[in-house]
Amino acid sequence: MMEPEPPVNVATKYWVQATRRYQKLLDDVTPYTEARWAFTALCMVIYFLRVFLVQGWYIVTYALGIYLLNLLLGFLSPKFDPALEELDNDEDDGEGGPALPLKNDEEFRPFVRRLAEFKFWHAATRAFIVAFFCTLFSIFDIPVFWPILLMYFIVLFTVTMRRQIRHMIRYRYLPWNFGKKRYSVGGGKK
Repeated sequence: MMEPEPPVNVATKYWVQATRRYQKLLDDVTPYTEARWAFTALCMVIYFLRVFLVQGWYIVTYALGIYLLNLLLGFLSPKFDPALEELDNDEDDGEGGPALPLKNDEEFRPFVRRLAEFKFWHAATRAFIVAFFCTLFSIFDIPVFWPILLMYFIVLFTVTMRRQIRHMIRYRYLPWNFGKKRYSVGGGKK
């Protein structure tokens, strides 16, 4: 005899359906990099217009800036950090995972990001949408002297980017394709 199927929760059914539709949307927009980033720029403009016109939610904006800075660092950093591998090699007597080449005679290893471009875009877009949603509630509008937050963020951004650029120079990697040598099929440089 067959046992009756357990009743399906309606909320779970709709949640699974919505999740599948959202994943399908993400799969469909994946190849359109420029359009995706244009949408994120539009979300950013709408968010900053809202904050500017209402003159509030500076804490939300500051938190958004810190989160975006963290995402940017993940995007600019290699998946296998040469500095950490250098420390591991010192402790393990030279045994470790893949590393970026430091000399011309070392093997070429491609740059692999810690945070992929699509995940960076997705997280940044969600962050702007969540921040905009937070501006709809007055509980998040904490009174604060915004120039101090702005100056602190500028200092934090400058120090962090300076450290990241020094790391890029020291371990000789470029996290973008602009300015890299390209070789044609015949062996000549482009």
